[in-house]
Amino acid sequence: MSNVDTAEIEPQWLLLAYRVPSEPSSNRISIWRDLKRLGAYYPQQAVCILPGRTEIVEQLASIRERVETMEGTSTYLEIPWLPEEQHDDLIRAFKNLAAKEYAEIVEECETKFAKEIEFERFRKNYTFEEVEEIRQDLHKIQRWFAAVKARDWFDSPSRNDAEHWLKECGVLLDAFESDVFDHTEGADRYDT
Repeated sequence: MSNVDTAEIEPQWLLLAYRVPSEPSSNRISIWRDLKRLGAYYPQQAVCILPGRTEIVEQLASIRERVETMEGTSTYLEIPWLPEEQHDDLIRAFKNLAAKEYAEIVEECETKFAKEIEFERFRKNYTFEEVEEIRQDLHKIQRWFAAVKARDWFDSPSRNDAEHWLKECGVLLDAFESDVFDHTEGADRYDT
């Protein structure tokens, strides 16, 4: 028998297994979405693992209460220790989750944002309204990046690629805005 007081040990990992009635499906989706927003790793359906952080413990308590109000059940475990190999496997899984999300952000920057500016240049659509629309797109990507970064518990190396592309998008937008200014300033001179 151990003399260690387990109440004083910070949990290293948190495990939540839950069941929610299949109807309405919006309840299951809502719980899943909230857990994914926290950065949960799902080794199997309706079983997720999160790092043992105080702010997550509090949010999981709220999610468990919601599961109960949906006439569901949940099992919550605080895991104080895992063998090194399992611990490393979990960290790798979390980094892979974040890497996938960062890859989506990079794709958004490369294939949509940059191409949108290229297309507007091709169309010679040098308007303030277009700049504002593209700026809103950049803000959306930046908010998405901030959310992913907040749940990137183990600093995925892929974050650097996403940060690079966000900066590149800012440079592209600034250059396009400068071109819009030059085109509209020139047009304004001839209108008077």
